[in-house]
Amino acid sequence: MLASGNNPSPLEQPVYSSPSLERPIRLASVVSALSYALDLSTGQPEGHAIRSCILAMRIAAEIGVSPQTQNDLFYASLIKDCGCTGNSSKTFHALGSDDLKAKHDVKTTDWTRLSWENLQYALSHVALGKSFLERTKAIFLLALNQKAHTHEVTKIRCERGFTLARLMGLSDATAVAIRSLDEHWDGQGLSEGLSGATIPLLSRIMLLAQTLEVFLAAYGAGPAVDVVNRRSRTWFDPNLVKAVNSLSKNDRLWTGVREEDFPTLCLAMEPEPKPIQLGDTNLDNICLAFSNIVDAKSPYTFNHSLGVANAAIATARILGLPRERIVFLRNAALLHDLGKLSVSNAILEKPAKLDDGEWQIMKRHPFHTWNILRGIPEFGEMSEVAGSHHEKLNGSGYFRGLTGDHLSLESRILAVADVFDALTAKRPYRDGLPSEQVFEILRKDTPHALDAACVEALQMSGAECNQSFVDLQSLNHQLISYAELPH
Repeated sequence: MLASGNNPSPLEQPVYSSPSLERPIRLASVVSALSYALDLSTGQPEGHAIRSCILAMRIAAEIGVSPQTQNDLFYASLIKDCGCTGNSSKTFHALGSDDLKAKHDVKTTDWTRLSWENLQYALSHVALGKSFLERTKAIFLLALNQKAHTHEVTKIRCERGFTLARLMGLSDATAVAIRSLDEHWDGQGLSEGLSGATIPLLSRIMLLAQTLEVFLAAYGAGPAVDVVNRRSRTWFDPNLVKAVNSLSKNDRLWTGVREEDFPTLCLAMEPEPKPIQLGDTNLDNICLAFSNIVDAKSPYTFNHSLGVANAAIATARILGLPRERIVFLRNAALLHDLGKLSVSNAILEKPAKLDDGEWQIMKRHPFHTWNILRGIPEFGEMSEVAGSHHEKLNGSGYFRGLTGDHLSLESRILAVADVFDALTAKRPYRDGLPSEQVFEILRKDTPHALDAACVEALQMSGAECNQSFVDLQSLNHQLISYAELPH
C-alpha cells in the first residue's frame, strides 16, 4: 500500500542509478500502481481499483472464465475509472460543489430511481454555500434534468475510458468492458441502455465487484453482500450474484482484500504476466494516457502535460542529455501532475484567490505524484523527478522544501518547463504570454529559485508554447538527427 504518513527528509532521499531502457518491467506493476491515481479521481480510498480487481477475478474464477478472458478482466478492473476525469468539470458545474465528494458518495446511491436517498444526495451536494432560494432552484433544475445529465456524464466517462484503454495498448475486450461498465441488467443503465446478456460479461463482473468494494469500505462485508442481492436482476446479473453468495458462504470472497499486502495478492492473480521495458512504446503510451487523464480534469490545464514534456525535451537537447535520459524525462513530465487528481475542480477552477485551506490541498499534489510513482519499483528516480516539479533551488518550493543540493538536473529542467508552459499556454481566462515576456519572468527567478542554465537552454532552443503530441518513434528520430548536427 502507498504511504500516506510523514514526508521523508530531503537528506533521506536515496540515490538512484540511471535507468536502463533495456530493463524489463512488469506491466501489471505499472498499471496497478497508477490505478491509485484513478482512485484519487473518483474520491475513493486508495486501493479501491486493486481491491475491486481482486473481487472481480474471484467472481470470474468462480464461474469458470478462461485465463485469456481473465487477463482482459484483470486490466479492465484496474483502469475501469480512467475515463472519470472527462466529466469532472461538467459534474462540478452541474452541482456547484466538490466533484470528488460527489463522485465518492454517488457510488453508494441508487440513482436509477427517485427516492429519499436521492433527495439526501442532492441536499448534501448541490449548490452548497448558496442561499435557500438558490439551492432550491438548483436542486429543482437538477431533478428536472437528472436523467439527461447523468446520461451525458456517463457517456463521456465510458467513451473516454474505451479510448484510453486502446491508447494504452490493452485488448479490445478490455476497452469494451470499460465502455459498458455502467450498463445494468434491467437496461436502466445510462450508457447505451444495454440489458441482460447483451452487456459484455466482463462489464457485468466489474460493476458487481466495484459495488461490493465500495459497500465493503463504507459499511462492511455483510451489507455489501446484502446490497448486491437487493439489486439482483435490476443492476446485476443474477447468476453472478449467485457466484458472490457462494464465495461469501465459503469464506472465499473477502480473503486478503483488507490485508496490508492486498496489492501483492492482486498481482498474483494476473493469469499471464506481461513484461515491458523503459523507453518502449507500450510504456510511453501508458504515460501519455495518464497525462490525458490528468489534463482532462480541468479546461484550465488541457494538454499541459504535453506542453511541459515538449519544453523539457527542448531544454534537455540543448544541455546535451543522452537519448535515454531525454526519454526518461519525457515520461516524468507526462506523469508529473498525477497528484492533481486529488484536487477538487472547485479548487482547480476557482476564479478567485485560494484560501489557506485550499492552497494547502493544492500544495499537496506533488506528494501524491511522488507517492504513486514510487509504488513502481523501477520508478524510484522518476518519482523524485516528477514529485519535485514545484521545488525551488533556495528551498522555497513544495512539497518538501528541497534545496538545489537535492535536486537533480532533470528535476531542475522539469521545474522550468512546468512554469514555462503554464505561462505560455492559453487558458480560458487569459491568452498565453509571449515567449519574450515569459523568459523575462523566468530570469527574475534565477539563480535563487530556478536553474539559470536550464532557463538559458530553453530560450536557446527557440521554444514556443508547444502542446502537440509527438510519438516515441518520431521523437527517437528527432533525437538521433539532432545528435548528428554540429553544436
